[in-house]
Amino acid sequence: MTPPDPADRASSPGPAGGKKFPDYVPPTKVHYDGAKPPTVHLRRCKLVTQVAGRAREHVFDKSTITVGAMEDNDLIVSDDTVSRYHCRIVQEETAYLLVDLGSTNGTFINRVRIKEAYLKPGCTIGLGNTEVKFHAADEKVEIVPSRKEKLGAMIGRHLKMRELYAVLEKIAPTSTTVVIEGETGTGKEVVAQTIHQLSPRATGPIMVFDCGAVPDNLIESELFGHEKGSFTGAIMTRQGLFEMAHGGTLFLDELGELPLDLQPKLLRALEQREIRRVGSNKPIKVDVRIIAATNRNLEEEVRAGRFRQDLFYRLSVVRVFLPPLRDRIEDIPLLIKHFLADAAYNKKPDGSQKITQVSRAAMDLLQAYKWPGNVRELVNTVERAASFGEHDIIEPRDLPETVRGEEAAPRSPSAAAALAGSMPMQSMPDSDSTFKDAKEKWVSSFERDYIVTLLKKNKGNISHAAREADIDRKYFRKLMRKYGIEGGGGDDDESETIP
Repeated sequence: MTPPDPADRASSPGPAGGKKFPDYVPPTKVHYDGAKPPTVHLRRCKLVTQVAGRAREHVFDKSTITVGAMEDNDLIVSDDTVSRYHCRIVQEETAYLLVDLGSTNGTFINRVRIKEAYLKPGCTIGLGNTEVKFHAADEKVEIVPSRKEKLGAMIGRHLKMRELYAVLEKIAPTSTTVVIEGETGTGKEVVAQTIHQLSPRATGPIMVFDCGAVPDNLIESELFGHEKGSFTGAIMTRQGLFEMAHGGTLFLDELGELPLDLQPKLLRALEQREIRRVGSNKPIKVDVRIIAATNRNLEEEVRAGRFRQDLFYRLSVVRVFLPPLRDRIEDIPLLIKHFLADAAYNKKPDGSQKITQVSRAAMDLLQAYKWPGNVRELVNTVERAASFGEHDIIEPRDLPETVRGEEAAPRSPSAAAALAGSMPMQSMPDSDSTFKDAKEKWVSSFERDYIVTLLKKNKGNISHAAREADIDRKYFRKLMRKYGIEGGGGDDDESETIP
């Protein structure tokens, strides 16, 4: 009962009865890119056991199901003839694979002992003196756009957003892995937080790891932890993010930045649901849902050899695309209303709003702009307008020159003086450049000015500036190095300042 080569499954007979693998239940998978109405295949595995003469059903939607006598298995079998970790069932592209884990009394399918074999719906799995019936079900659901204009912390009434809400509401209650794709600044971390909040893991932790903000030689330790003395500087044993996220969610931001040599270790953790700390041979079981985000096209990265194909398929159970702000311009008034109502920078001492509305002329400019920095740029634009506006209405003169374009109007002397010591205004990108080059140049200029302004505002304290920017201190320092901004060393404390 040797499993066929995955490349041949479409034409190879199944493990029993001569069936073709396409007749098996397809995996839970959706790729929502906003181009057409999405359809979700909800794939579930049902295991039926007999306890005291009564049938008990256990339904799973996980990609890996462990079976054994120990309490940390997904299916616990109280039978002295069943090993502590007896076998596991793995959800593959077109079928379920049963793998024996070196059990003492063996694993059987329809009374035939196996090491690895594909499961046919309705077959019987033998574990010592216990028999388990295997069933699989596939529910094909066409996504109907939600009527909501908000889901969790996500804001928007555009059709693409409401379709995305419907997809997230379907997949959030499951344990399925999700990859969020989209441009920088579109709010991928907000999507991850929303999925976590809508899941049964909401009471558990959500840990965030930026794959591009940590030096390559420290990534393994950050993710999996390390033992004391395992490398220079490891003065104490430390848990990694996988352990810290146990029972919750681990969000891997900028997944496309993960070095190629570390990708097999992440794949192994996903498949086996266990990790090993650096410097240790002891496996540690973890129960973690993975949500990843990237602004790269992972399919192109796979073709270019920069991302492992097997890791791509393991992660891409559900892929959703977060549209750029320029594709949902009609959401801008709703987003601004939300920012003004909730943001601390728009509050008076008595709690009322300083800015209550946006003039028609200013809104026309905001909706005509292309927003290369997406929602993140909009947030910064609204904060600046609220900080330097002279009245309770945002006018065109309160907007950056990049947004105003040719409609720029001079500010009053008082407003100009206030702005002189604040974040520098950005010039219009060079129209003779390609869109990509002009965008990268503008974003780089914005990032540098933003970092310098925050450091000045916080008197050079890097930790305080990073907290105000709501980004990881290591990533803040990475941006400083990127743009040649000098800063002091030290730990995350009051002494970490720049001149």
